[in-house]
Amino acid sequence: MTTSGPDDSFSDDSFHVFDTTLRDGAQREGINLTVADKLTIARHLDDFGVGFIEGGWPGANPRDTEFFARAKAEITFKNAQLVAFGATRRPGARAEDDPQVAALLDSGAPVVTLVAKSHDRHVELALRTTLEENVAMVRDTVSHLRAQGRRVFVDCEHFFDGYRANPEYAKSVVRAASEAGADVVILCDTNGGMLPAQIQAVVATVLADTGARLGIHAQDDTGCAVANTLAAVDAGATHVQCTANGYGERVGNANLFPVVAALELKYGKQVLPPGALAEMTRISHAIAEVVNLTPSTHQPYVGVSAFAHKAGLHASAIKVDPDLYQHIDPGLVGNRIRMLVSDMAGRASIELKGKELGVDLGTDRELVGRVVARVKERELAGYTYEAADASFELLLREEAEGRALSYFRTESWRAIVEDRPDGTHANEATVKLWAKGERIVATAEGNGPVNALDRALRVGLERIYPQLAKLELLDYKVRILEGTHGTESTTRVLITTGDGEGDWSTVGVGENVIAASWQALEDAYTYGLLKAGVAPAE
Repeated sequence: MTTSGPDDSFSDDSFHVFDTTLRDGAQREGINLTVADKLTIARHLDDFGVGFIEGGWPGANPRDTEFFARAKAEITFKNAQLVAFGATRRPGARAEDDPQVAALLDSGAPVVTLVAKSHDRHVELALRTTLEENVAMVRDTVSHLRAQGRRVFVDCEHFFDGYRANPEYAKSVVRAASEAGADVVILCDTNGGMLPAQIQAVVATVLADTGARLGIHAQDDTGCAVANTLAAVDAGATHVQCTANGYGERVGNANLFPVVAALELKYGKQVLPPGALAEMTRISHAIAEVVNLTPSTHQPYVGVSAFAHKAGLHASAIKVDPDLYQHIDPGLVGNRIRMLVSDMAGRASIELKGKELGVDLGTDRELVGRVVARVKERELAGYTYEAADASFELLLREEAEGRALSYFRTESWRAIVEDRPDGTHANEATVKLWAKGERIVATAEGNGPVNALDRALRVGLERIYPQLAKLELLDYKVRILEGTHGTESTTRVLITTGDGEGDWSTVGVGENVIAASWQALEDAYTYGLLKAGVAPAE
């Protein structure tokens, strides 16, 4: 059974964080949410501590209607209130007789957001009614919902474009909504074409002229949605509408996570429950998994590259003081610093990366120098270690311990692709290995030569190392490096492997894709055994 609203442990109505991932964010190309998906995301958002979660448009489609019914029965919200989205009554009708308005009430949501036209051309061309009737539609619908005990927010669609065309009419819609009892009137940059200075000027003017409590809803078509949202806050808006990871129609909406981080860390506003900001990276990635989109590596605050450092100059400074090249402590948002190892690496990069990986290089400057030289040499040959931490750790341990980490030795391997008369292909691989003094010959088929090699390697070694049964090849990338030999050009392969608890990446380089893949597979299995705590062979 759900509560009608959040508990009182964190309750401050002076500033609203309003999330519309389940409604506006779901309009992104490539996102198709089931009811179960929406319930999961709602729980994540509530855990994060947003004040309002817009669940969708009940009555407009069966999925959203079902979501509200199940959310009411299945979720006890700790921090958020559930919001139903819908439109004002139809022209010429009464709000109490409009079935779409009735569906908003039937949803059981304690808060309703109404979308209203505030651009005169949209009123006349899309609604096909008069400007006066549109204002009456806003006033009547808000009044009716308020009389039924609902809290009401009004989204003024296309507000900024409408304000530019007819500022007095746009403001009249704001006044009508506010006077009828809307708690907040949200100014929407629906086409996403505004810039921060324009947003700030308009919000300040409308606030002064109407006295209404204002919010902001910004689309990201100019790449300014986050900046526009913060500009509106600077002008007096006290309600921000965002989506997780910036999901939304076209190029998306204002991204919830950098907006909230800026409000808390740059503006000093506590808009989340205490401690919630440290969960931001986890929540961002968890929602990305639900919508089945790879988390953006370069997203501010929460991307895995947000606090990654590659240049040797940066590493040297960070070794002295991390704040010299970071605008915040990444731990504040649940992220972490990462050192990238590449041909740009210097001694400081290697030392910090070693510490990150748990390999203590001590004060051995000669050892660090050897690692730097070897990395630069191998990067010149086509290897890349910034994307293959596991391969780098194996290299680092080899230099530190004076020998390569070894669990098995390869005698030979072979992969065969057979082209059959019926147009199908058969892929078979044979590997000959030595492990714990035993010679192993294993053969396996696969859906490609690399998959066949992976299976043969697993067949050969699982009896001796049962820990390998947990390993799974998660991702496989091939890149043909620049060269002048056509199909004989150098190939680089990156493989990501997981064990159900984490994943790691390895790299291989060779004159053909199979040879490069074998190198990456060897590193992947070696690192997996190291991670499992298996002692290497003598």
